Amino acid sequence: QVQLVESGGGLVEPGGSLRLSCAASGFTFSFYAMSWYRQAPGKERELVARIRNDGVVTNYEDSVKGRFTISRDNTKNTVYLQMNSLKPEDTAVYYCHASRIVVYWGQGTQVTVSS
Repeated sequence: QVQLVESGGGLVEPGGSLRLSCAASGFTFSFYAMSWYRQAPGKERELVARIRNDGVVTNYEDSVKGRFTISRDNTKNTVYLQMNSLKPEDTAVYYCHASRIVVYWGQGTQVTVSS
């Protein structure tokens, strides 16, 4: 059974940091590109960051460049998103995504940036 389980979301003040984790199981993690998407209320889901199966980062959404870092540990079947200098506009549900020939989605974790 394929599972992508996100964790690490929560409430943080502007300027703060959070580290999201996504633990994968049920498929060969090291074969898959991994991504983080987010969806804010009333908006479409958007790609935040993507990392290839070999660890090469291929995409960052423009508004997060220099603030967010995606990484992965293929020995732990886990992908991370380090988020620094958080802004209220980063508030969204963040989803983990795996892709190769098929795609898998996690259920999401809420990130709220507010004072």
